[in-house]
Amino acid sequence: MPRNKKETTESARRALALLARLHRDYPDAACSLVHATPLELLVATILSAQCTDERVNQVTPGLFRKYPRPEDYAASPPGALEQDIRTTGFFNNKAKSLRGLGKALVERHGGEVPRTMEELLALPGVARKTANVVLGTAFGVAAGITVDTHVFRLARRLGLSAAKTPEQVERDLMDVVPHSDWIFFGHALIQHGRRVCQARKPRCAECALSNICPSAQ
Repeated sequence: MPRNKKETTESARRALALLARLHRDYPDAACSLVHATPLELLVATILSAQCTDERVNQVTPGLFRKYPRPEDYAASPPGALEQDIRTTGFFNNKAKSLRGLGKALVERHGGEVPRTMEELLALPGVARKTANVVLGTAFGVAAGITVDTHVFRLARRLGLSAAKTPEQVERDLMDVVPHSDWIFFGHALIQHGRRVCQARKPRCAECALSNICPSAQ
């Protein structure tokens, strides 16, 4: 259900207060996936689905050496790519996406990662979360707010959204977070979710946001 004007205004005030503390506590908040190029970030983000960034960062150094170009993913023989990414989970589906991704980048984009949301969403294996990560981190383009499992959880706990889907949570956040902070906000909430506001046992006693968080215990 869409929020009314009063709810949106209250959420916007809370978002500004939260942002001030996030900037103080996470001034250098950034993507934790290790990469050197937009292609590497795109591949790493696809691999991060249902997998920790730490595990992905263990897999990608060898993967990036073996597959430095989109055409390398597209031409990978059956079973080889699957084995290379096996420990990230769901490796059959991810390998299929990476092969399709490589083929699409070569055929549609001259081997380059596109810089628009529309073009990214048309690539195999790419949804809004992945597109937002790549646009924001690789290109500095704030087309939206990255909503992964941490941001989805924290947005609801912090009273910024009551929505039940990542897409609607993102829309709610975009309504109340200043556009200039969209990229930072996603990175900072992810770090806070990992360090403090954890899924099973949030550490409210140690949280710098607790006195403005409606869910604080």
